[in-house]
Amino acid sequence: MWKRNRTFTLTGVLAAALVIAGCGATTEADTSATGTQNKKGLMASIFGSSTPVTLPEGTVVAVTLDQAISSEDSRSGQTFDATVSDAIVVDGKNVVPKGSRAIGRIVEAESSGRLHNPGRLVLNLASIEVGGTRYDIDTSSASRQGKSHAKNNVIFIGGGTAAGAIIGGIIGGGKGAAIGAAAGAGGGTATAAATGNNEVRLPAETHLRFPLSQDVTVQVKN
Repeated sequence: MWKRNRTFTLTGVLAAALVIAGCGATTEADTSATGTQNKKGLMASIFGSSTPVTLPEGTVVAVTLDQAISSEDSRSGQTFDATVSDAIVVDGKNVVPKGSRAIGRIVEAESSGRLHNPGRLVLNLASIEVGGTRYDIDTSSASRQGKSHAKNNVIFIGGGTAAGAIIGGIIGGGKGAAIGAAAGAGGGTATAAATGNNEVRLPAETHLRFPLSQDVTVQVKN
């Protein structure tokens, strides 16, 4: 009789353990399913509220400078801040709103020489910001170059020579004219050197246009 009761007791314990284990497995499965659903819901809330839109190569990004840039004190590799001045619209969607932030890069900066090369600046855009996200972009470059020195140098140097010859001729005849011409040429060269600094200066609010050199895809809020 005791053995029979013991058998019933062990059977009951095993049955209870199986029930508990089954409940635990069900609870764990339910928790896992709920976590997966919550994760999917979070991903949908992040990406489901926006649509990818591609700006094709050749799309023009028009900006205004937020700061002044000069070939005199700029260096290759430096960045500058700009603001999108014209909204970019694709298929009726305002993809890049007017006023969006942009960051540009100075590709080349060459200061003006006194008697030869004028100043030169080459710029491009490095990124735009849309909906709080920054997107790296590749654009064609915009270049600006100062006025050539050649004409001014000829005027200043030639003018100095003529003036020296006239003064020298008045003072000492032919010989004086030759000496005066040489002195005048030296003076003219000095004048050209003093006045021939033709830098490129782009003030703040300068309008620039940069065509994309390759496609870029951005997320646009629905």
